[in-house]
Amino acid sequence: MRIKQLDYIVKVVELGSVNEAAKHLFITQPSLSTAIRELEQEMNIQIFQRTQKGMLLTTEGTEFLSYARQILEQVDLMEEKYKRTETRRRLFSVSAQHYAFAVHAFVQLIKSYEQNEYEFTFRETQTNNIIEDVSTFQSELGILYLNTFNEKVMRKLLKEKKLVFHPLFTAHPHVFISKKNPLVGKKSVTLADLENFPYLSFEQGQFNSFHFSEEILSTRYHKKSIRVSDRATLFNFLIGVDGYTISSGVLSRELNDENIVAVPLEVDETMEIGWIHPAQMPLSPMGEEYLRYLKEHIIDYGFSIINEK
Repeated sequence: MRIKQLDYIVKVVELGSVNEAAKHLFITQPSLSTAIRELEQEMNIQIFQRTQKGMLLTTEGTEFLSYARQILEQVDLMEEKYKRTETRRRLFSVSAQHYAFAVHAFVQLIKSYEQNEYEFTFRETQTNNIIEDVSTFQSELGILYLNTFNEKVMRKLLKEKKLVFHPLFTAHPHVFISKKNPLVGKKSVTLADLENFPYLSFEQGQFNSFHFSEEILSTRYHKKSIRVSDRATLFNFLIGVDGYTISSGVLSRELNDENIVAVPLEVDETMEIGWIHPAQMPLSPMGEEYLRYLKEHIIDYGFSIINEK
């Protein structure tokens, strides 16, 4: 077994295709396929199931990948400590619902990384995509929320995908509105206060179930409703049409538009925001570092971190 073969396995998993992985690795597709088969024969396991949709990890392959990632991370650390030369291009990916605090922590992670080369990916995406990204190892971890309405469905899906939810903090719902909105200045707002304002939410594509919604109270009827796909567009509509959206109330002072404010919403609901990760796979050192920045940022905004039992 060679370190290079482990690199090959990780790249195929990340891209889901031998052809695409070969292009990124600058080797031929037959050479990559041969290297994978030789590794499978040497380890006496089947790492991949070959299908028309691409290369899918087997159960054995999933476990093997967790060991491979650990080995590669340790190789990186050794090279950084002893060789003091250029190390391999560092890869790290996170998928998340549209939370500015998650982006801010990712920014801090990137700033702390002093190597000349890296390839980081942050995906603000739909809820189902987050689960798929993490379960197929496109991202090391994902960030989303659970509440009394979606928890049963979400936990069932996470269990099927062999993912674990780790709570970070509990948030009381707020509405995000423009500083020019007539409701600015109120200590809190009710659903009745919001009735005549346009409601903004993030679309969830073909998985547009209420349980996948990023906003609580997703089953509630709104006279005026606008769906968007990204945070910047949502903020533009908050300002342009005096709309509102329901979220955690955490606004990043550094990354969010200064024209947006958060106002508490008077409802008997809470959101438990946390991160998901494959059950049997430990976090990489990079993943641990990102979580540290994430928790620091959450505490900075006045929230208490939930200590798991």
